[in-house]
Amino acid sequence: MIVKTTEQDSHYRHLEKMSIEEILVSINTEDKKVPLAIEAVIPQITALSEAIADKLLSGGRLFYIGAGTSGRLGVVDASECPPTYGVPHGLVIGIIAGGNNAMFKAVEFAEDDTEQAWKDLSEYAVNTQDVVVGIAASGTTPYVIGGLSKCRENGIVTGSISCNANSPVSAVADHPIEVVVGPEFVTGSTRMKSGTAQKLVLNMLSTSAMIQLGRVEDNKMVNMQLTNEKLVDRGVKMLMSKVAFNTYDEAKEALLKFGSVKKTVDALKG
Repeated sequence: MIVKTTEQDSHYRHLEKMSIEEILVSINTEDKKVPLAIEAVIPQITALSEAIADKLLSGGRLFYIGAGTSGRLGVVDASECPPTYGVPHGLVIGIIAGGNNAMFKAVEFAEDDTEQAWKDLSEYAVNTQDVVVGIAASGTTPYVIGGLSKCRENGIVTGSISCNANSPVSAVADHPIEVVVGPEFVTGSTRMKSGTAQKLVLNMLSTSAMIQLGRVEDNKMVNMQLTNEKLVDRGVKMLMSKVAFNTYDEAKEALLKFGSVKKTVDALKG
């Protein structure tokens, strides 16, 4: 029998009687447990990160599949890779049970369909060059388990992120990650600690992959898209640290001409 710590009673009682400060201090106390839980599974995160980098370097793609909060976190992480690292939009793909509308409004019973994830992945012609990561706080989401199971049947490398030990989703993943953060402050509200844990792991997976792909130089996002003035300013300052310009405006003009710090440096030094 699976022991779902994500569903166990909160360590706190009568939340409605707490002051706002007591609520916030208690939430913060619980949140502090998340990084330590992640630290305990760094070897598992490393194994999945290496598998992802290997597939991406070989021309494959990274898929995230999930439902509810977990699915939204995957979509968010995927959507942030192109503007942050200048990679194509189809390199990291987030799929949420219930489709794009589920990003904004819960779609009833979407997570219970064991066949739909594979159908959703098939629309992208998922194949053995790719890697698919299932995200499910409980580790029991049928949508995710069904999707990963079909991936394994078809020889596709799989990973999972869950927050319960020995969860069913881990059993169908080549590279399972179980970040056991314990009961939530509000019993069963896995958008809290579990969601935070999943977000941190996703940050680690995508960031390490992008670094391996050469999308970062030193500690700078030299391939970021210039989508607003803040990013243009950041890019100009990066550029001026790499190439001698007479003025800020001269550097900005060059940056906007070539579209990224990396492209500008390559063009001027080429």
